[in-house]
Amino acid sequence: MGLDKRVALVTGAAKGIGFAIADRLARDGARVFLADIDAGLVKASAEKLAAAGFEADGVEADVSSLPAVQAMIAKAVERFGQLDIVVNNAGILRASRLEEIPPEEWDLVLAVNLKSVFLVSQQAIPHLKKSAAPRIINLSSNSGRMGGFETSVSYAASKGGVIALTYALASQLAKFKITVNAICPGTTDTDILKDFSAEARERLRARVPLGRLGLPADIAAAASYLASAEAGFVTGLMLDINGGMWMG
Repeated sequence: MGLDKRVALVTGAAKGIGFAIADRLARDGARVFLADIDAGLVKASAEKLAAAGFEADGVEADVSSLPAVQAMIAKAVERFGQLDIVVNNAGILRASRLEEIPPEEWDLVLAVNLKSVFLVSQQAIPHLKKSAAPRIINLSSNSGRMGGFETSVSYAASKGGVIALTYALASQLAKFKITVNAICPGTTDTDILKDFSAEARERLRARVPLGRLGLPADIAAAASYLASAEAGFVTGLMLDINGGMWMG
């Protein structure tokens, strides 16, 4: 997509979809700054990209914490001198049944999956205003579209909130030429499914008209497009990458 040395910050980037996005953006020419709660793994992931010849660095960050977000963005700008693309990918899933969700679990899921998108976007705005092609890309979910199948309602609620927040940010930031879009993946084969039984995974796969679970690379390709110059007139879009699981 020719991202031409633009600087991309990707949260939740140590593995899975986040790392796939960071890798794809790097291959498309961006300088990438990876952030994740897992300090050792995010450093190793950044080093893997650097060893492949890309400009990459990584830092530990709890994106549900304002001081941590502020420090993360300051480090990204200090490292690369600018910030052009923000990918809000960090997220967690809990599969507790509705009647059994404790308040602490609800608060944690909403903090990591939704509050973080607000905090990171808010703190990135002053830097994105200086960019020639500023982008915010949020990761929602098929669950945020229609409530999910096997996932907890806390996850569905948080991802539905990401959709509403994306619309609000797109509306309010358009005057600064900052585009804000969201990707809504269907069930994707990552570590987030590790707590699902084989039967649950098969039920999910069977619901996909295209006959397979999504791959991190499928989501990374969408992120690359939304970050590119070709998407310069696209904002407020919910891009469904779900193999036909949900159409609307």
